[in-house]
Amino acid sequence: MSDSDPVPAARQGLQSARPSGWRRWLPGLHLLSRYDPAWLRHDLLAGLVLPAVMVPVGIAYALASGVPAICGLYATIFGLLAYALFGPSRVLVLGPDSTLVALVIGVVLPLSGGDPARAMALAAMLAIVSGGLCVMAGLARLGFVTELLSKPIRYGYLNGIALTVVVSQLPALLGISADGTGIVAQTQALLEALRTGQTQPVALVLGLATLAVLAVFRRRERLPGVLIVVICATAVSALLDLGARTGLAVVGPLPQGLPSLALPLLNVGDIVPVLLGGLAVALVSFADTSVLARSYAARSGSRLDANQEMIALGAANLSAGLFQGIPVSASASRTPVAEAAGARTQLAGVIGALAVGLMLLFAPGLLQHLPKASLAAVVVTAALAMLTVADLKRIYRVQRWEFWLSIVCTAGVVVLGPIQGIGLAIAMALIEFLWAAWRPHFAVLGRVDGIKGYHDIVRHPEARVVPGLVLFRWDAPLFFANAELFHNRALEAAAASPTPVRWLVVGAEPITNIDITAADMLDELDHSLQAAGVQLCFAELKGPVKDKLKRFGLFSQLGEQRFFRTLGESVSAYLKANAVEWVDWEDRRG
Repeated sequence: MSDSDPVPAARQGLQSARPSGWRRWLPGLHLLSRYDPAWLRHDLLAGLVLPAVMVPVGIAYALASGVPAICGLYATIFGLLAYALFGPSRVLVLGPDSTLVALVIGVVLPLSGGDPARAMALAAMLAIVSGGLCVMAGLARLGFVTELLSKPIRYGYLNGIALTVVVSQLPALLGISADGTGIVAQTQALLEALRTGQTQPVALVLGLATLAVLAVFRRRERLPGVLIVVICATAVSALLDLGARTGLAVVGPLPQGLPSLALPLLNVGDIVPVLLGGLAVALVSFADTSVLARSYAARSGSRLDANQEMIALGAANLSAGLFQGIPVSASASRTPVAEAAGARTQLAGVIGALAVGLMLLFAPGLLQHLPKASLAAVVVTAALAMLTVADLKRIYRVQRWEFWLSIVCTAGVVVLGPIQGIGLAIAMALIEFLWAAWRPHFAVLGRVDGIKGYHDIVRHPEARVVPGLVLFRWDAPLFFANAELFHNRALEAAAASPTPVRWLVVGAEPITNIDITAADMLDELDHSLQAAGVQLCFAELKGPVKDKLKRFGLFSQLGEQRFFRTLGESVSAYLKANAVEWVDWEDRRG
């Protein structure tokens, strides 16, 4: 085994046996027990490179979230250490992230009243609540939940979050004070501050310069753009003493040392907003983490364990919150840094976390002259990178109604706020799912010369049909919401037949489920068809669906002779019973 390929993709792909016992719950320790010494130099190098990115962005996202800068570093340290134990992914870096900024500030800003201690407690409790929810969901094997949000809805939500984050950072970027809750109020306050000339020139210059440099470095991904601009901005600020001479807002010295384990205390009135915010954070952070983990698992040939990822993310957030940090998520910007630096396992993250901890112990004033305007530019750049304009253009071309669904979701986040916005996103996802199942495609089928099987006579006007036989296909599960529509469409198909109908055969292969409402509807349909002299039959009914019909009593009521294994078998039975021949659909209809 070479140190450049610690676990060959081919072998990983064949590993289907799931670890048991403590190895399942602590995959990090399990990996450590079979750690190859040849990986150490790679993990060590990657671990020493990571703090160059983790420290500035951790501080930036903490300040953007409305909490002291140190909270971002606490979250980085303890989130990484927890994930190293519980995380199933070999190379995944967790920490404060731009997707969570708006969610955290949406809870912290209105409840903290400008008190840093209150802000820290609220943010830490958000991390604890979201972590607890993730752990419980992972134990309940609910790792699939984020798959319920379609891409257009995810895009719409992230675009709304991106716009909210950008607006929230513009005051710091411009060096002005513009208070307000919600993007509308913040925009009004920002415009008023600009109108009255409150812009701080030095902050404006540094902020715009940082944006410009980061834009250049985005085209050169191999260069550590964030690290370079942070070093340059800090050096300029320190050498010219801009904080004291011009009033430029800077980070200031960080508290020395590491935090102690503590459970944050909240007021009774904080409980509901924190619970809702924690749920939103859990959903968004796991969506980010699962997408990133899935992409890296696909590249390495390993298997994604979504439930263990959820447990690991929950453990990381619990750890971050209990040590006065803010919520964390997998980072799409820091993970590639670890990979590019040669990280082989989560030991790289552990080394990076320890390096950040040593900085807090022995050099907490290292970034005290770092301008907040430059940090705001870092956050704005990350938020703008979240915008999915190209994807929306593609959706607009191929499925316009889903494009407008995405736009409505974006508007909901912008107008209602990020917490309410994710509730709107979930509601829209459920409506989208129900609408597709409520109004599914259906077809009357016929035979087409030269094409195997039975096909939609609307798409194939040349199709041939059997007089008196209607082959009716329903392309969805049968349940309460579409049962009445099925009933009506089946009767309409029989009524539209150009010859008197004797059999109506339901091509049931696409029907994957049926509920009691739909079963009762089939009973009513059978009576209605019998009154018209039509026999209701089924073909290609799946075994589990047939079992349900047996439990509902409908199978015995109709009789086994009305159920056929294939459509061809039902057609043969009809031809034998009625002695008729195939005819062209167009000729018969004419």
